[in-house]
Amino acid sequence: MKALLLWPIMPNSFWSYQETLDLAGLRSTNPPLGLITVAAMLPADWEIRFVDRNIRLEEDDDWAWCDIVIMSAMIIQKQDFWELIQKGVALGKKVAVGGPFPTSVPEFALEAGAHYLILDEGEYTIPMFLEALARGEEWGIFRATEKPDVTQTPIARFDLLDLDAYLAITVQFSRGCPFQCEFCDIINLYGRKPRTKTPEQMLKEFQVLYDLGWRRYVFVVDDNFIGNKRNAKVFLQALIPWMEEHDYPFILVTEASLNLAEDEELIELMVKAGFTLVFMGIETPDTDSLLGIHKVQNTRRDLIESCHKITRAGLQIMSGFIMGFDNERLGAGRRIQEFIEETGIPQGQFSLLQALQNTAMWNRLKQEGRLIDGLGTFHQGAIMNFVPTRPVEEIVEEYIDAFWNIYEPMPYLKRTFRHFMMMKGWRGKTKRPIASKEIRLYTAICWRQGVVRSTRWRFWWQLVAIAFSKPRLLYDYLTTLGVGEHFFNYRYEVRAQLLQKLAALKQDTQEQEKTATYSLELIN
Repeated sequence: MKALLLWPIMPNSFWSYQETLDLAGLRSTNPPLGLITVAAMLPADWEIRFVDRNIRLEEDDDWAWCDIVIMSAMIIQKQDFWELIQKGVALGKKVAVGGPFPTSVPEFALEAGAHYLILDEGEYTIPMFLEALARGEEWGIFRATEKPDVTQTPIARFDLLDLDAYLAITVQFSRGCPFQCEFCDIINLYGRKPRTKTPEQMLKEFQVLYDLGWRRYVFVVDDNFIGNKRNAKVFLQALIPWMEEHDYPFILVTEASLNLAEDEELIELMVKAGFTLVFMGIETPDTDSLLGIHKVQNTRRDLIESCHKITRAGLQIMSGFIMGFDNERLGAGRRIQEFIEETGIPQGQFSLLQALQNTAMWNRLKQEGRLIDGLGTFHQGAIMNFVPTRPVEEIVEEYIDAFWNIYEPMPYLKRTFRHFMMMKGWRGKTKRPIASKEIRLYTAICWRQGVVRSTRWRFWWQLVAIAFSKPRLLYDYLTTLGVGEHFFNYRYEVRAQLLQKLAALKQDTQEQEKTATYSLELIN
């Protein structure tokens, strides 16, 4: 069997870092871990071609060569995903799809024409799919009611990747999250009981990446790295000596809940293991909103002090913030902006709330008759897909102002500096070389922020201060400034998209009001 594995195009978004990648000569933030793990589950006698369409487009020869096309997708990729399914069908190829988007919205892939839907987690459903193929079945939907033991998950086919094209490579230690945030689909996809790999498994994956020559970021893409704190500590205790013996070849990044601040031992282990940045879903500084979405773990301690504690220990925070929760008060955008400034968090993943299909929020809003169809994909330039409890125009205008101000170059430089000056300057001693990609990016930063923009004087004295007082943080500091280049540009796109949608929304409202007025006149 000849299988063509395709990863659809990822539109520009908060996570794409497109401007930063262009400056560094990179093509994509990270590869699809799920799809290359599926590749490791396919029979050994299958021939495989893998194409990440964010790196290069497949050729006509790839389509002619294959017997079957296998794709995975997230919701933001739905446009290209749809077109690829239809192309495969039109060319007479069997099309199999899986991943978080088809699992949550299987009807989308069915309407596009996919023959096989390999849903839920592949450890169970890939064997079902292969058995169906062996029986000669022309189509099928394969689902699992149980969650697999991830200690049996094979090492992903990292050898299929063009490693020189990515900013980070992804690995996974655990699946699932113990919390019940109303808007999140993680517990629907992967459950509330975190399942973890063994330390031995993880070290084998790290060794594979090391042997392939990888020396940049490794993103541990867990739903919540500390969902099972005991197992996380056991893994970290095994990882620390491995990182020391290999001279800290990777820069580690992960996602964790804010209750990390409650466990000093865990923070210390993460720093010693080489973790430098952690993404945290803070969502909002408004306690009433946090309680409303059942994010009680963010209400146990003072949010700002929790952030400062984690930062002071040596971890840079990247945070998630959302506007549009029920009963949100006027000025939510300003309060989020003030929170970001006070904590000094450089990167705030700031979005308007979207109801993801089959989440607790989706089900509640559906019962209340508040869901809206046809508002496009979920990204920073998309308006909410439900009717909020305060005027949409008010929320969107607040959001545009806050997003714009947060990513003004001067405020970004100032708070990045404050954030790094707060951090403990320890980093594991590394022999990792500064590659041409980094040199290219840093040169562009020095030119843009140190010469062209009005930030020039602040850029240079901050750079000198970091270099002398926190020399081991200099790499991370410069990279964070480089990431800022994406946001400085992306905010224009977000503002334009939202203003356009807001204008269309207002026009629809006016037309509805005219129609209603005309109908009343006819009645009278």
